[in-house]
Amino acid sequence: MDTTLLLQPPLPADSCVIWLHGLGADRFDFQPVAEALQQSLRSTRFVLPQAPTRPVTINGGWEMPSWYDILAMSPARAIDRAQLEQSAQQVIDLIEAQRDDGIDPARIFLAGFSQGGAVVLHAAFLRWQGPLGGVLALSTYAPSFADELQLSDAQRAVPVYCLHGNQDGVVLPSMGRTAHDWLQSRGVAVAWQEYPMAHEVLPQEIADIGAWLASRL
Repeated sequence: MDTTLLLQPPLPADSCVIWLHGLGADRFDFQPVAEALQQSLRSTRFVLPQAPTRPVTINGGWEMPSWYDILAMSPARAIDRAQLEQSAQQVIDLIEAQRDDGIDPARIFLAGFSQGGAVVLHAAFLRWQGPLGGVLALSTYAPSFADELQLSDAQRAVPVYCLHGNQDGVVLPSMGRTAHDWLQSRGVAVAWQEYPMAHEVLPQEIADIGAWLASRL
């Protein structure tokens, strides 16, 4: 059963944002954000998929919505790579569905918070080989980036906006900066923005996201 939440804009859709929630949340988590952004992005469709419910090792094996299992927290996140690939494929399928529905992939954006951000970074830079409008990486990291990996010309052309709280104790700012620096070192047009917040989202951050999207649409 498809549990994806589809938010149609007031005007006919000619662009799309695919937005992934974080660990333990659900597809409705960013619905208010998407609806607020649609007040100015009046022809942008928002697609909010739902992570499957599964046991999460670091949370004592409790089942919760999760894009992949996290096996350990340090020194870096140890994750279930097969589940990450499955979730990235879900993103690829959504990109292709929007493309088939008439949206130019150059006007399709990926966004994700925390664990959802890790999935969209993986999908954009290790899986998808075509054009994209850009990637929004909120309070996240990139567990699959490695020094030996190289990017294609199409991948290097994808702009990225990294947004992070400087008081984040869940995904440390240094983890987000590592992902930013990895992309920057490979020629990606990537921007970094910090906010006085913890592992959360602030109104100013949403306003900045809206401006960033509008400048590319």
